[in-house]
Amino acid sequence: MFAGVLNNSMLWKAQNQQAAAFSCINLRDFGLGSRKQVDDTPYGGGDGMLLKPEPLVAAIEQAKANDPTAIVMLPTPRGSVYKQSTAKKLAADERGLIIICPRYEGYDERVTTWVDHQFCIGNYVLTGGELPAMIVVDSVVRLLPGVLGGENSAEIESFQEDDQNIEFPQYTRPEVFQGMKVPDVLLSGHHGEIAKWRKAQSRKA
Repeated sequence: MFAGVLNNSMLWKAQNQQAAAFSCINLRDFGLGSRKQVDDTPYGGGDGMLLKPEPLVAAIEQAKANDPTAIVMLPTPRGSVYKQSTAKKLAADERGLIIICPRYEGYDERVTTWVDHQFCIGNYVLTGGELPAMIVVDSVVRLLPGVLGGENSAEIESFQEDDQNIEFPQYTRPEVFQGMKVPDVLLSGHHGEIAKWRKAQSRKA
């Protein structure tokens, strides 16, 4: 699932510039028995399967051996809501990230002993932790110096201070498209008036 995302666009650029490096660990490599079992039924009954602690902790410890100071992250409904401020903090931190990708009905609670940060990307349910992991990677790596290219590219976006400010509308050529015209102020060349218009157009969600 990760190859297509990690090897495209800004994530590919980040690797090419040696600003970031990625690796994936297959939980099955640490599975138990001849069937490489990684999940089991929950104590107390209930539907679904839980990731077992032995293979998951072994995988985390392998990742920590590769990067001892890395921050271990776990997507979970109980985690704090993932925001732009979190992405900025992680991008500014020199430590690596180890992001667990739960599956099935979740994980054995005891694995949280090995977790530094629990996060939630929204009030909905996904089939696994791969997509949340990709979201974290994308949101952090694009903030690394030189990845986006423009000096201020990451500073004029929505949600910069978690205050729900939405980026102002933007336009490009042609000046008129199907009767819809670019606002006159953007064609004026008056930078002060343009800045004032953009500030006024930014709105709170």
